[in-house]
Amino acid sequence: MNDARGHPAGELAGYLSALSFDDLPAAVVERAQELFLDWVASALAGRNAKPVQVMQAFARAMGPADGPSEILVSRRRSSPLFAALINAASCHVVEQDDVHNGSVLHPGAVVFPAVLAAAQSVGASGRELITAATVGYESGIRIGEFLGRSHYRLFHTTGTAGTLAAAAAVASVLGLNTTSTLHALGNAGTQAAGLWEFLREGADSKQLHTAKAAADGLTAAYLARDGLTGAHRILTGEQGLGAALSSDADPGRLTDRLGRRWALRETSFKHHASCRHTHPAADALLSLMRTHQLGAEDIARVRARVHQGAIDVLGSVTDPLSVHQAKFSMGFVLALIARYGRAGVDEFNDQTLGDAGLREWGARVEMILDPEIDAAYPDRWLGRVEVETRDGRRLHGEVAAPKGDPDNTLSRDEIEVKALRLAAYRDAASESEMRTLIGLAWRLPEIAKLEALLPRRRS
Repeated sequence: MNDARGHPAGELAGYLSALSFDDLPAAVVERAQELFLDWVASALAGRNAKPVQVMQAFARAMGPADGPSEILVSRRRSSPLFAALINAASCHVVEQDDVHNGSVLHPGAVVFPAVLAAAQSVGASGRELITAATVGYESGIRIGEFLGRSHYRLFHTTGTAGTLAAAAAVASVLGLNTTSTLHALGNAGTQAAGLWEFLREGADSKQLHTAKAAADGLTAAYLARDGLTGAHRILTGEQGLGAALSSDADPGRLTDRLGRRWALRETSFKHHASCRHTHPAADALLSLMRTHQLGAEDIARVRARVHQGAIDVLGSVTDPLSVHQAKFSMGFVLALIARYGRAGVDEFNDQTLGDAGLREWGARVEMILDPEIDAAYPDRWLGRVEVETRDGRRLHGEVAAPKGDPDNTLSRDEIEVKALRLAAYRDAASESEMRTLIGLAWRLPEIAKLEALLPRRRS
């Protein structure tokens, strides 16, 4: 019953375990480099957040005092496990890490922390890191699509599918064969978790989701290397993830156009520092205000026409109690857009959170389910808003692809500007350090052995 062949997960594992750098199209390699830089910058920007500080204290108490793998926010070294844990937590704080539309997954937040930690531990090359990251993206995105919309209603897919993505990626770093990769996926899948209930209470668990997904996936791959077996049909078995956590699981998505479709290239960059579900409406409002030369004071009411997933995630946040929870409030995000023309890391702070004017403006925002937008989701995230002005006009704004989507992507110059902005956020890194990291990202395929990205900080 543990045959690695004859089922979708086995086919997926077989293909990805045999993948080499030479198999990757140039466009995939280039996008992987861009996603790596985007992830590093996001990880640095989360350094001062409470969840990251708590987990760093945990790592100091439970983990080794030194090791081969780098904790980016502290510049300390630790074991691969604790480096992956902290780096995955920190990159998911400021809501600037990448996202894949169809799977509603943040692949970089779980794949790169695990891959970098393992790669530094074994002395892998830049090409091996890119290959392993591609394996992680391709597996995690397909598994997220397999689990479907019903899964995302209750489960944070980055915590669930992300655990298997990290396992597959680290299996690639370790050079595991098909059977061992399936064992890694099996043991990752049985640990996969992450529920949306945290958002209702403004709890810190979102960073725990990514931290544990990266660390547990890494653990599963290392254990599989040493012979610990896992269920080969953890995805499609009668008591597997699809049966337990989804009512619309589609096994065909696991092997969709393998070798022809590169899901990594479909991944979006996040332009605004907020939940991705707010971005289509934010861009539609921004476009409308520019077209009609409106200021925030000209707008009496906004109706954001959205898909059901946006209502499921954002609907519970009517009175944000923290800066992070405000990033999941459609009203607060659109209020920032209306006042400042942007909703970046610097616009979300304690001062704006307590601003009565922004609060009052945000209370005039309503989300409405739009059947056409819902039918297009999750493959396309359409943005539509209806605005009532104070002088009685009714205006409509629309975008077909939010800024950062593959059809409206960031250029390399824009990615660099974003990275520098994230480095400057709360002094996460100096400009010279970030420019060094930018150079490293663009020459990643040339690096023979991955070592520390940043120098140690003096105590």
